[in-house]
Amino acid sequence: MAKDIEAAPEGGEFSAKDYSDPPPAPIVDFEELTKWSLYRAVIAEFVATLLFLYITVATVIGYKHQSDPTVNTTDAACSGVGILGIAWAFGGMIFVLVYCTAGVSGGHINPAVTFGLFLARKVSLIRALLYIIAQCLGAICGVGLVKGFQSSYYVRYGGGANELSAGYSKGTGLAAEIIGTFVLVYTVFSATDPKRNARDSHIPVLAPLPIGFAVFMVHLATIPITGTGINPARSLGAAVIYNTDKAWDDQVCIHITNMCHLSLGKIHVNC
Repeated sequence: MAKDIEAAPEGGEFSAKDYSDPPPAPIVDFEELTKWSLYRAVIAEFVATLLFLYITVATVIGYKHQSDPTVNTTDAACSGVGILGIAWAFGGMIFVLVYCTAGVSGGHINPAVTFGLFLARKVSLIRALLYIIAQCLGAICGVGLVKGFQSSYYVRYGGGANELSAGYSKGTGLAAEIIGTFVLVYTVFSATDPKRNARDSHIPVLAPLPIGFAVFMVHLATIPITGTGINPARSLGAAVIYNTDKAWDDQVCIHITNMCHLSLGKIHVNC
C-alpha cells in the first residue's frame, strides 16, 4: 500500500497517511441478490432516471414551443429558457438527483457511469446490469410522462430525442460525444476518488456539485451538435417514445461513443 509523507511544520514531526481503496467488487456476486439494499438501490436508480428525463425533456419541449415563431409572433428568438436554460435543467437535475440517491445507489443515473464503475470494479456485474435496466426503463417512463402530459407538442417539437443537427457530419458528432463523455466520466471518478478526502482534506468536496457542473458545461457545448447524448438512457428513452428513423439512426453514433470512451476516462483517472 502506498503512503504519502506529509511535510511537517518546522520543529514538528513527520506523519504518514495511509491511502487505501475499498476492495474491488466481485465480478459476479449471487449473494447480493438476497439483499434488500440491492433492490432499494435499483428502485432509486429507476425513480431518479424517470425524474431526470421528465424534467429535462419537458424543458426542451417547453422551450421549443415558446420559441416557435408560429406561436410567438412577437419575439420568438428571445423567448423561453434557451440553450443555457436547457443546460441548467440537465446539470441541475443531475446535481439534485445524485445528491439524493448517492447514499442509496451511488447516484449513477447513467448507464455509461455504471459501466465505467463496473470496469473499475466498483460495482458487480449483477448490480451493473440491474442498474442499467432500471435506468433505461426509468428513462422510457419519464419521456412517456412528458408525451402524456404534452401530447399536442411532443411529436411537433421532436420529442426531446438526440439527433445530429443539420450541417454536422457524423464524424463531428462522434468527436463531440467522445469529448463530452470523457469530461463527465473523468469528473465522476475524480469527484468520488476515495483518496481525495485524505489527500485534500482541507478542500471539502460535494461530489454532486462538480458532476452537475460537468453535465451543464458539456450540454452548452454539444446541444447544437447532437442535442448531447452523454447519457445512453436519456437518448434511448427519447428514441423509444419518439420512434422515428433519424432518431434511431443517430443512436448508433451516440451509444457506441458513450460506452467505449467512458473507459478512457476511467483509465486516465486511475493513472
